[in-house]
Parts: sequence; C-alpha cells; structure tokens
Amino acid sequence: MKRREIILSGILVIFYTVGIVGTHISAYKDSFFGLSYFNLLLSFVILILARNDKNKAFWGFLGFAFFIGMLVEWIGVHTGLLFGDYYYSKNLGFKVFEVPLVIGLNWAMLTVVSSSVVSKINTNGLIKILLSALAMTLFDVLIEPVAIRSDFWLWKDGVIPFYNYVCWFLISLILQVIYFRFNLVESNKVHNLLLVFMTIFFVSLILF
Repeated sequence: MKRREIILSGILVIFYTVGIVGTHISAYKDSFFGLSYFNLLLSFVILILARNDKNKAFWGFLGFAFFIGMLVEWIGVHTGLLFGDYYYSKNLGFKVFEVPLVIGLNWAMLTVVSSSVVSKINTNGLIKILLSALAMTLFDVLIEPVAIRSDFWLWKDGVIPFYNYVCWFLISLILQVIYFRFNLVESNKVHNLLLVFMTIFFVSLILF
C-alpha cells in the first residue's frame, strides 16, 4: 500500500475501533451516538483524500449525489411519497428543511464505496451497476434497525416498510448508472476498507 493509503487506513481503524467500543459502554453510549454526524463527516473526508483521480467530473458527481440525496430525503420526510412516513431525530447533526446534511453526503459516499468494492468482480458493466445498487440497499437494510435504536431516524408507525427498500434500490440504481456512465468508478483499497468498517460497526450494534 502507498504511504497515504496506510495513514488513511490507520485513521479509519482507530476511529471505528473507538466508535465500536464507545457505543458498547453504557456510560458513553449516548455521547458516541451524538457524535455520529462527525464520524460520517470524517469518513467522507477520508474518502476524498483517498481518491486518486479527483477530476472535475468526480467533484461534479459528489455535488450531484449530495443534491439528489437531500432532495429525495426532503420528499420522503415531508410527503412520504418516497421511503414512507419517517422523520430524522437529533443524532445526525445540523438539518436543512428537517434533513441532516450528512445524509446527502452519505448517499454520495455509499455510491463511491459500493462501486469500488463491486468493481473487483469480473463481470460486465450492467451487472456491476446492479450489484452496486444492491449493495447500497443491503447496507440500508443493515442500518435500519440500528438507526431507530440510535435515535438517527424514526418511522411514524414504528414499522420499516418494504417500500423504503424499493426506493433505496431505485435511487441507488440511478446514481450508479450515472457514476458508471461517466467512468468515475475507481477500485480503491481505502474506500473498500471504509465500507468494511461501516458494515462491521453496524453489525456489532445488532449483535451486541
């Protein structure tokens, strides 16, 4: 690995290890969940620093994905036409029109890291797009139960609708089609590690 990759990977190891341990200690649990937005911001910064080809198209896509993420979440929160009836609580930081800004970053980040992992699979572009969108959706399946307990967001009827996952897949698919269409996919070791640690973090919250 390159020196930059080693340093960034080390930062991920430290912060996610501290996060996993902290969220499992009763005395500090609420404080660590309250800093979840900071962890997402840090992850997004590391994602950018780890990227090799930071061309204009890549920056443009990040901006586009952030806008789309915020837009679909705004529609969901205010109308229920997307995802279902839900609202964001307090642990994801500053909100704009009731949608935390880190949620827009999260849509962009998941698009990048999912495609990075899937890019290693020896198959055609269409299958990679579908698998990348599926990976994003499965990640939402993983975090939904944890998000409710962690006071990230809440469903108004207390039940996670299957419609939520349908919307997740379709929106993810749109983002992945555009990401692949403009040849922005980059196989990146740090991005792959980021997705692994994000997954381990939420699995640990489910199991323990």
